[in-house]
Amino acid sequence: MSLHDQIPNNVDLSHDRRLQKALESWQPKFLDWWREMGPEGFQEKDVYLRTAVSVDKNGWADYNYVKMPDYRWGIFLTPEEGERKVGFGDMVNTDSFDEVPGEFRNSLRRLIVTQGDTEPGSVEQQRTLGSCAPSLYDMRNLFQVNVEEGRHLWAMVYLLHRFFGRDGRDEADDMLERRSGNADKPRILEAFNQPIDDWLSFFCFTMFVDRDGKFQLATLAESGFSPMRRSCRFMLTEEAHHLYVGDTGIQRVVKRSAELTRESGGDPYSLGGIPLEIVQKYINYWVTYAMDLFGGEISSNAADFFAAGLKGRYNEAKKYTEHEVNSGEYEIPVVEGGKIVNRKVPMRNAMNELLRDEYLADSVSALKRWNKIIADEGVDFELTQPNKRFHRHQGQYAGHFFNNDGDLVSEDEYKACVAAALPTKEDRDLVKSLMQQVTEPGKVANWIAPPKKGIGDKDTDFEYVKL
Repeated sequence: MSLHDQIPNNVDLSHDRRLQKALESWQPKFLDWWREMGPEGFQEKDVYLRTAVSVDKNGWADYNYVKMPDYRWGIFLTPEEGERKVGFGDMVNTDSFDEVPGEFRNSLRRLIVTQGDTEPGSVEQQRTLGSCAPSLYDMRNLFQVNVEEGRHLWAMVYLLHRFFGRDGRDEADDMLERRSGNADKPRILEAFNQPIDDWLSFFCFTMFVDRDGKFQLATLAESGFSPMRRSCRFMLTEEAHHLYVGDTGIQRVVKRSAELTRESGGDPYSLGGIPLEIVQKYINYWVTYAMDLFGGEISSNAADFFAAGLKGRYNEAKKYTEHEVNSGEYEIPVVEGGKIVNRKVPMRNAMNELLRDEYLADSVSALKRWNKIIADEGVDFELTQPNKRFHRHQGQYAGHFFNNDGDLVSEDEYKACVAAALPTKEDRDLVKSLMQQVTEPGKVANWIAPPKKGIGDKDTDFEYVKL
């Protein structure tokens, strides 16, 4: 582990001078992007951040005050697990590969670029949130998520530079040229072009969109391409914190909203809280955009990625005993003749849908926990998960109109459903009106419950950001 090189790494970068020089020439461009598009107004503040110092699960991070532009971004791959074999597809049980086979070059580059483009996109989306953070604890968590997304970008850029030559270098530069929400050069995936200008959006994003990231990274962490697998496994270690921020953030919002609903007799906003109905609308919005991230329900690309040993199923090695998947079918509802009918699809072509269904099952468990908090406060309200056909912009359901229960409806009925189920301008304005920055250590804004515990070995009243 070379922690004190210009680019911290555990890939023996100093012995590949050409690659080292290429990445060192990309580094100033990255820092220019960070200063322009990273957290606005906090670049020179000391933030209590964790920095990777190892790939060992038991001692991989160091906690200390860091100015974000000085954060030690780097390239870290988990160790190879002996003589690893490809774990699935047509190449199952053959040796995993450390170089890119020519026939997989375009597919691998596409996977890496798509994943890599999400990382700077989310930083750009969240860049103004520090100015309305509900506590120093939350402000610090935001910045931790941001710097780790920056390091995940480094992980993908390393793969592009190391294995794809000039094409890879051009792709790495392009990721610093695109901008979230820009009409001319937007981010590749639409979820990363949506505005995030309040903290309820941030918590929903880290809960639901970053959860898609967890599932996508987990499938890539099964890859027969060893550098991809090893990169994504370490990224998953950091990604877990992002999901924790989203899950506990919504939980704290729900708890406080339920308390104020009970105390006010049904109008939490009158006491400075977010109505649970609006929390539900935000969940609907971000879950439906997360659904699109999994790709088409019936996909030849997904079948090809699996066949080539590039992208497996979620927990492929642990969960499944048969890894070739040359038989079997998956039932997918599709629209035919103006009706929803079930179509049986070869399992390999249904890999995206299989992963989407795993994701939905994972998200439901959180909803159950949040609903218990609401019930414990004596409030009659239940959060639900929107149907996966509602408000879709990609795949089989794009271009059709479904209500929140997944039923086919007319365009007018759909518009009415969208107006009722997704946040309106008035809803967003209400939420924004509560977004007041709180900077006294240990204090939190009225609209959110305090955290149960601090970060690392610190208490909740620790000065996580020195302002």
